[in-house]
This record gives sequence, C-alpha cells and structure tokens, in this order.
Amino acid sequence: MQSSPISSHHTNMAASLQISGIRKAFGKGNKAVEVLQRIDIDVQPGEFLILVGPSGCGKSTLLNIIAGLEEPTEGQVRIAGKDVVGVPPSQRDIAMVFQSYALYPHMTVYENLAFGLRRSIPTSRVSQETGRDRISAATRAAPRNSASTARTLPTWAEALLVSATRPLPKGWRYLSEQEQAIAQRVQTVAQMLQIETLLDRLPKQLSGGQKQRVALGRAMARNPQVFLMDEPLSNLDAKLRNETRAQIVSLQRKLGTTTIYVTHDQTEAMTMGDRIAVLNAGQIQQIATPLELYNRPANRFVAEFIGSPPMNFLPVQVQSPLVVSHPKFRMTLPAHWEPALRRYSGRTLTLGIRPEHINISLPAPKNIPVQIKRVEALGAETYLTVGITSDDASPLLQARIEPDRNVSLGDDLWLSLMPDKIHLFDPTTEEAIAEF
Repeated sequence: MQSSPISSHHTNMAASLQISGIRKAFGKGNKAVEVLQRIDIDVQPGEFLILVGPSGCGKSTLLNIIAGLEEPTEGQVRIAGKDVVGVPPSQRDIAMVFQSYALYPHMTVYENLAFGLRRSIPTSRVSQETGRDRISAATRAAPRNSASTARTLPTWAEALLVSATRPLPKGWRYLSEQEQAIAQRVQTVAQMLQIETLLDRLPKQLSGGQKQRVALGRAMARNPQVFLMDEPLSNLDAKLRNETRAQIVSLQRKLGTTTIYVTHDQTEAMTMGDRIAVLNAGQIQQIATPLELYNRPANRFVAEFIGSPPMNFLPVQVQSPLVVSHPKFRMTLPAHWEPALRRYSGRTLTLGIRPEHINISLPAPKNIPVQIKRVEALGAETYLTVGITSDDASPLLQARIEPDRNVSLGDDLWLSLMPDKIHLFDPTTEEAIAEF
C-alpha cells in the first residue's frame, strides 16, 4: 500500500526556529515607535508555540517578521539553522493561516488547496509520490471558469485509472504526473479535515467553520517547515471555536510541523500550546509550559493575564519572614517562604491569589470579612465579586465557590485563602518573589 504524500514527508519537514535579538521600530528618529524590543525565542522542531498577549503587544508583527511580510529593524530569524531575514516569503518554506481565511473567491475548494502545490511540489518528487509508470490518471475535462483562467478539477475520487495506451472515454483527459500527486495530496488533506465533500464548492457556498478548515488545509497541503497561524479562530462562534481548536491540536500532533500560533485568548493559549510566550508592550514576559505559567508566573502581568477570572491582588506587610498582614486579616505562610521573605521584613508586598483558591470559611483573624457585590451562577460553578468592606470604594475580590452554595447580593461572608497557593510580588518591579 502506498504511503500518504503527507505522512511520508512530515517527519523530515519539521524545522527548528530561532528568533534572536529581534527589534522592530516604525518611523525614524524621535518619531520612531518601537513595537518589538529584543525578542529571543528558541522553538524546537515540531513544537507548538503560542504567542499570547493583549492587543497591540506586537505578536502579529513578530509573526509577520517570521513570515517575511515585515523586515526587522535588527536581529535574526533562523529556520532550520538558516538566517532568512531578507529572504522573500515564497522562499522560506512556511505556510500562514490568517484570521480572514484569505481564500480565492473564484476558485473551488479543490483549487484553493491545490494552488500552492503547483509551485511547491518538486518535479523529482512527483513520480515517487504517484508511484505509477504505465498506469495514468484521467479526469473529466472541465470548462474554463469565465471569471478567471483557473481550471476547476473534480476530486481525486472522481479520477479514473487507465492504461496509458487505452483510449479515454469521451469528455475525459489525462492528468500529468504532477497533477496526480497534487490531487492525492489534496484528497489526503481533505479527508483529514473532513471536507472531501466540499471540494467542488466555491468559498461563498461554505460556512465560516468550513472556510477555516479550507484555510488550514491549504497550509497543511504544502507540507511546510513551519506553520504560522494569526488568530485563525477569532471569527468563529464559541462552539465551533472549541471544536476547531481541538482539531488544530490533533492535526499538528499528527503532522509534527513546527507551529507558531498567535492569539489574545488565554484560554486558547492554555489548551493548545506545548509552550506559551507571553508578550506585553513589545517584550517577552515569560516563556513556559501552560501549567508553569499558571503555577509560577514570572511577574504580576503574567499572573493577571493567565487565568480566568484573573488573579486577585492585595497589599500586605511582612511582619516576620512567615507572617503577612492586611488591615482586615493576618496570616502565616508555609515554612518554605522564610528564606525568600527574610530580606523583606517590614516592607509592603503585593499578595496574589486566584479565585479558585479562595474558600468560604468562618470568622478568624486569618480570614477576610467581605460583602457580596455580584453573583455569577454558571451552573457548574459560581463566581462571587466581593468587597472587603461594605464601602462601595473598597477593594474587590473574585472568588469561585461550589454551585449549590446559597448566597445573595449583600450577604456578609468570611473568606479564607489557601496558604500554599499564595503568590507574592515586589510592588516596585512587579517581579514574582520565589518561594524557595
């Protein structure tokens, strides 16, 4: 049985990607705006890396620099060890999936998938992939599309294998070996994405989810060294976004292609990537696995950006290496904090705690008296927004509680913080204070 044109090549196509000292400034002189500042990222072959950050942080600009759509002001981009700065996008062996799909409206799905392959499949690989010497493929001759010179071909499933010396039925024509290889590749990708029944449709006949799968398929069909994806799911509704997200992860694992995925949605980042690079104001804040970002954020920005709802923050004073206090509570930290906090004695720090690490408790000096300001019952869980005092100007906290807990607006409660889930940050630098 002949191997799939996709699977027979993907293992060799995954490439490393090194981004070294990348700077990007728009404008000149005093009016120059620096959008990227000394970006360094080392992506391993086959890795799925997420670039995440708020709007305007520079993540799409960095993706465009990797793709060759923008030139960096300074720095290097190496794909498989080769510096590609200055190399045209078409020669970088990458494929990009855009938020807007960017499909050719006058071409069928088949033609959209095949378009890039007609230039990217080397002649030396064609006969190897078709594996046919005396048996050729024929297809029904299709009329030219009046809107363009593109020729619409039927799917590979409609092609006929015939002897090269056998006369063709009326209305059929032979496919070149290159077209046979392209048709096989398109059909394989279409089956993986479950769009094989859509190959003869135009983009205007597709739903948003189907268009997105075609855009993904066009990138996959080329078997590039690197996939670049720029917020490809932002135009989809919530249910379809969740389905497509899982599909992208599954396909990337199957193909093993190095992938850079840009998003501002931290839920996508946490559920899709092998590692996440968090950007803010043109700088890398932290690069780590999803759980490491969640459990050990490098600074206050990462702590607040990763997690939904975001982390709560309160000012506390270090009374001793293990005791911190707030006007409304006083708590003792686990013993492993002592070495780190010894030099902060008497100083004010920022305490961070996630909503899921706060519990409803009993009155005690270590617990916080609060009043409920808002209740969000989601079914599986309930989120409370509470004020530390009854004053409307008091600091607000968010807490996640069990869904069957009966609470109402205006109720007074006592909340306890899980001591082993506490985070502490220097209020001046906003850097995290290491526990050990």
